[in-house]
Amino acid sequence: MFFHPMDFLIIIAFILSLWAQFRVKGTFNRWSDVQTMSGLTGYQAARMMLDRNGLHDVPIEPVPGRLSDHYDPIHRVVRLSEPVYYENSISAVSVACHEVGHAIQHSVHYPMLVVRHKIFPVVRFASGIAPFLLIAGFLFQATGLIGLGILFFTCAVAFQLVTLPVEFNASNRAREIMIAEGFITNEEERGVAKVLNAAALTYVAAALISLLELIKYIMIFTQSRD
Repeated sequence: MFFHPMDFLIIIAFILSLWAQFRVKGTFNRWSDVQTMSGLTGYQAARMMLDRNGLHDVPIEPVPGRLSDHYDPIHRVVRLSEPVYYENSISAVSVACHEVGHAIQHSVHYPMLVVRHKIFPVVRFASGIAPFLLIAGFLFQATGLIGLGILFFTCAVAFQLVTLPVEFNASNRAREIMIAEGFITNEEERGVAKVLNAAALTYVAAALISLLELIKYIMIFTQSRD
């Protein structure tokens, strides 16, 4: 249980995750120093993108912190961290428009986002109970508990896998609209791509870790039944 062959791959994935987090912060800081030719702030770009997609009723709120940007689907609010909200950098506009991409997905009922929202309540419950079931199952050699823990953990992994196309689609929407509407120039797209790709890598790394852990638990479960 404690030293499984899959642990080596999980450690590598964990290192990748740390590198991805380091990279997203470094990339954000790098392109925060480069102002957009349009002069738009993150708030202005987000507001224009929302309005041009008919989302006049979706507000934008500044929130404390750094890289705390997100779209709240329950209250239908785009929340931008203060550096993104007020600054007119490549990073600020990229992150702001990415979050608006999620608001647009919500308005057009993007299938993967719909699935993500529907399974979220189940995942929240499953994520909380799965570790306890797995630990209890391994301690008491109870294959039934292990199997149930794996089932719940699978829900959490599925959620992370569904999140990947949601994030990539939001970024693609943002980049297309930013260029089409003149928020950025073709030359500035390189910086936008770097910021958004760095952020996407963190989701890929997290999903990879969870998937490898799931495979590990399934292998242990299978071996325990043999």
